Amino acid sequence: MKYLWFILFTVMTNAAAQLMLKHGMMSLAPLSFEGTNPLIKVLQIVFSPWVFLGLCTFVISMASHLFVLSKVELSFAYPFLSLAYVAVAVFAYFVFREDLNVWRVAGIGFICLGTILIAQGGSGHEVVEDAQPNVRTSELVP
Repeated sequence: MKYLWFILFTVMTNAAAQLMLKHGMMSLAPLSFEGTNPLIKVLQIVFSPWVFLGLCTFVISMASHLFVLSKVELSFAYPFLSLAYVAVAVFAYFVFREDLNVWRVAGIGFICLGTILIAQGGSGHEVVEDAQPNVRTSELVP
């Protein structure tokens, strides 16, 4: 549980990236590739401020996740990423006025319950480094 803060940081940066990407895509004109070079259009999208910030935030989230994976078991860390859906759904409701109906709330409840069960039932053990250095077979023969 020592790395739980890093796991939650990964979740929140992942969710923040989604919200930035949504905001960025909403601020652009409706997408149309007619009459323009598709590569130029993709570059315009990628380098629009909110989309670019969202992509950069994804890189930070991935770097954090890689750090977490080097420290704890994958089967413990990975399920926490489902909490990003919870954060996105709640923030999208308040920021973008997206629908948060009873079915979505129930799903969010199940996601939270499942994550709690995984956190309680999983060991969350740190990844154990090999105690002995790598030895070549040729070094074993006298």
